[in-house]
Amino acid sequence: MTWIEAADRTLVPAYGRTPVKFIRGDGVWLYDHEGLEYLDCLTGLAVVAVGHANPRVAKAAGAQLSELVHVSNLFYNQPMVDLAARLTRLSGLDRVFFANCGATANETAIKLARRHAQKRYGNKRYEVVSLLDSFHGRTLATLAATGQPAKQQTFHPLPPGFRQVAQGDINALEDAVDGRTAAILLETTQGEGGVVPLSASYLQAAREICDRKGVLMIVDDVQAGMGRTGHLFSWQGLGFKPDIATVAKAMANGLAMGACLAREKVANAFGPGDHGTTFGGGPVPCSAALAVLDEIEERDLLGNCQERSRQLAEGLSSVDGVVGVRGRGLLLAAILEGDWAAAVTGRALEMGLVVNNVRPNAVRFAPPLTISAAETAEAISRFAAALSDSISAEN
Repeated sequence: MTWIEAADRTLVPAYGRTPVKFIRGDGVWLYDHEGLEYLDCLTGLAVVAVGHANPRVAKAAGAQLSELVHVSNLFYNQPMVDLAARLTRLSGLDRVFFANCGATANETAIKLARRHAQKRYGNKRYEVVSLLDSFHGRTLATLAATGQPAKQQTFHPLPPGFRQVAQGDINALEDAVDGRTAAILLETTQGEGGVVPLSASYLQAAREICDRKGVLMIVDDVQAGMGRTGHLFSWQGLGFKPDIATVAKAMANGLAMGACLAREKVANAFGPGDHGTTFGGGPVPCSAALAVLDEIEERDLLGNCQERSRQLAEGLSSVDGVVGVRGRGLLLAAILEGDWAAAVTGRALEMGLVVNNVRPNAVRFAPPLTISAAETAEAISRFAAALSDSISAEN
């Protein structure tokens, strides 16, 4: 039995996996079981921000593994306390709840917003308004908040209390926020929605609506956070601050981890027993996350992100068959003349470049924040060749 046959016999068929088995990583590079080398510009869906097998992260996680792995949230552990202090200082928010992933961080944010509204207004305010083409997770509540009907239809009826409006239409958002609304939930850049950045003016107007109408603003920074857009948190530099924010993906460079951050007055809506998690805030992922923050700060990876973003955007824009590039930082999408994205990503993989087709005409790039100028140039070159081959095959 081959390894593919063994996998297909034992794994739940929830993914259409590509028949490549990676066995090793080093920085921006991946290596498969046949020894082939790949330039990774997807990083496990914007997760491996400081590079594969990062020595500092590996040392921190390994050292913690040999000392203490788990004690639960009935007790304290030092890496959890240190990371919470670091995140509050860097974000400007006041409190942290550690979760296991982006979906559970968003579940926390939704529950916290409802609990805050309940304490302030009674039970009449419970709805969360989000945006079409958003993505907030695969649990039932976060799926109900997700503005992608194709992902929802299999699982109806979904939990009530969610509604979506078109992104960019501030009048629609204004109209949707009423006496039932507890919070607005949005991404500053819609990653799974096609790498679509929301304008600073729209986000600032959304903040003003929340303030005027007495509802909370939640930023889902699961994909765009932790340095991905050239700021540690994506709203920094956009002229506003949320009441609640969620982060995950890149927090621990591949170890499962998420967090929900909140202002003091909002976080205090939770009391003991209102929410919980078994694994959130464990000492091993918290140690890894502290090492990730050290890497970002000491190696000026935010500055590198901004420089490589300009290089990547300019390079992709010059490729024949690309009609535009959108996104922020190192979360970018090359927009193609036709619906060739699936063919292009398949051909790119054959050429040793890992990207993905986030929309039929859009190819997503989310390389490590550590990517060099030479590696960025190589990614552009391989993508251009893959696109050229795909266009030739189409014609």
